[in-house]
Amino acid sequence: MSTKKTIAVGMSGGIDSSTAVYLLKKQGYDVIGLTMKIWDGPQTHATKRGGCYGPNEAHDIADAEKAARILGVPHYIVDLREEYQETVIEYFRKEYGQGRTPNPCVVCNARIKFGSLLEKAFSSGIEFDFFATGHYARVAYEPAYRINLLKRGMDAQKDQSYFLSRLKQEQLERLHFPLGEYEKREVRQIALESGLQEFLQKPESQDFLEYDNYTMLLKDEGVPGNIRDVHGNVIGVHRGIPSYTIGQRRFLGLPGLKEPFYVLHISHAKNEIVAGPEKYLFRKDLLAENMNWFVPFSHPLWQGPVHAQVRYRSAPAECTVEPNNAGGALVRFTQGQKAVTPGQAVVFYAHDTVLASGTVNLSRDELHPPDENNPSS
Repeated sequence: MSTKKTIAVGMSGGIDSSTAVYLLKKQGYDVIGLTMKIWDGPQTHATKRGGCYGPNEAHDIADAEKAARILGVPHYIVDLREEYQETVIEYFRKEYGQGRTPNPCVVCNARIKFGSLLEKAFSSGIEFDFFATGHYARVAYEPAYRINLLKRGMDAQKDQSYFLSRLKQEQLERLHFPLGEYEKREVRQIALESGLQEFLQKPESQDFLEYDNYTMLLKDEGVPGNIRDVHGNVIGVHRGIPSYTIGQRRFLGLPGLKEPFYVLHISHAKNEIVAGPEKYLFRKDLLAENMNWFVPFSHPLWQGPVHAQVRYRSAPAECTVEPNNAGGALVRFTQGQKAVTPGQAVVFYAHDTVLASGTVNLSRDELHPPDENNPSS
């Protein structure tokens, strides 16, 4: 037992991370639990909405501590409030303020949960060899290219590889995702058998924020400005661009139209929004910036069918990818994609393997007029 490895598990207080602890103990690891403390607001206004960031964190920490006691593993709370504010919240505010729609979960995973959490745990004297979470994803090593591959979880409905797409090779080397080979129904059964049945009724936290209104996090909600149609005519007034995202209908306040209008484009420089019919939301290309290449572009996987997801719940869409000299790539879709949104992550797959990810960027000039008869073509 002198060679027994220690693995730290990020425990959120939910059924998935708690079951991950149980499975890793069964595999023979020495397991310890780590829980992030990130909420720095008041504790007296708990909400009924589930989310990663909010005053209900105190209850989640208590649940993580209880699960650790049931499973018989040491548990530590790591205070990352300052790091979270500087890294995730400031990024969130900056992106919305510029008329882009951020993806805080992608940033949190890459830089906080799989970055600052481990660094701070080590610096405080907590020692471990590997790190694991309850994410539904898989890691596989490919010896031919000496790279670690990030793969989808076996449960297509729970797959979370999209949110892990900014991780680096050096992070993948030490990661375990024990739930990646299971379906959610199997995880629930394992939890029942492992003494964690009281956690089965706990709602899952699938959102970033526990509140419905993101603007509560923004220091500047913006100022009113023009809403224009696709021909440049002023048709209304918006309440401040941080309140809007591509594809949105809410808060436009455009009565008397023959058909619903949606946000098509947001200009931070002009403090303007372009709105129009749904058919204008479709586009067949985008520019991906700040690419993170899991698999080198010379790899054979790039030669077969490549599909991209432009948001977590969107269907993978067939595309071609052309790297550029600026560290990005031009992406062209076989069929038009709806509401492609600047600031969101775009993740590229070959079957179940993550090839790369980037950040969506668009400009007004890149919006192509749709095919009047078939806007998705």
